Amino acid sequence: MKWRDFIPPSQGREGTDRLIPVVQYCIQPGGTDGPVTPLVRCPEFEQRLLRFDGAADERRDNARDEVLYGLEGSGKATVSGESYAFEPGTGAFVARGTPWRVEAADGLLLLSTLVEDPLDATSSHAVVPDGVRGVATAGREFALLAQPANGCASVTQFVGYIPVGRAPDHFHRYDEVVYILEGEGGFHVDGETEQLQPGTAVHLPARLVHCLENYGPGEMRVLGVFRPAGSPAEAYYPDGSPAVVPVA
Repeated sequence: MKWRDFIPPSQGREGTDRLIPVVQYCIQPGGTDGPVTPLVRCPEFEQRLLRFDGAADERRDNARDEVLYGLEGSGKATVSGESYAFEPGTGAFVARGTPWRVEAADGLLLLSTLVEDPLDATSSHAVVPDGVRGVATAGREFALLAQPANGCASVTQFVGYIPVGRAPDHFHRYDEVVYILEGEGGFHVDGETEQLQPGTAVHLPARLVHCLENYGPGEMRVLGVFRPAGSPAEAYYPDGSPAVVPVA
C-alpha cells in the first residue's frame, strides 16, 4: 500500500490538528479544533481548514490565489473593502494580493485552497452564495462556484452531487482536490479502496484512473477545485474515449 507525502501536523493540543495519512492520494479527517488544519499539499494546491471564533487579523497572499468554501458556522468577512456574509455553502475567490479579513464569526469553518502560480485574475474577488446544477456523467450533477466567469482564471470550484452507486472508472485531464461534505462511500484507485466520509480529502492528479462510489442511502456531496479551469463534466474512460454526458 502506498502512502502520500503530507504536511506535518501543526503544533497544538494532544489529539487536535491531527491528520492520518491513508492510501496514496487520500487523507482521512482528524481533529480540527485549531485555527489552521493542513490537508493536502501538492505542486498545484495547498488545501487547509481555517477556523474562526470572532474577528481575525487581515490575510493577504501575494503569490497565490485562494478559493474558500463555508463548511460550518457563520460569519462576516471583508474582501477588498467589501463586506460579505459567510455560511455553509458559500463559495469565494480571492485573487493574489487581495486583502481579506473575518470581521465576526461564530464557529466559522472554511475550506481554503491556495492556488500555486495562478494565472492573472480578471477580478480581485468573487463571493458566490450558491450555484446552478449542471449534469456530469453517471447521473451526477454539479453546481459551479468560483470560475473564470466570475474572475477566477486559474481554477474551477464546484459542489458535486453523487447518487448512490459506483461510477465507471475514468480520468480527468485536470489536477483536482476533493473534500467530502456529506455521505459515505469508497475511493477506488490502483486496485485499492479507501473509505470516504465527511472530512476526507483526496488529491486526484491529472490522468489518474479512479472512481468514487456512494454507499448510500442518500446523496453524497463533495467540494472540488481543479485546474486548468473548465467543466467538471469533462471525463475520459481508461481507453481515452470521452465519457458521455446524459441528455436531459
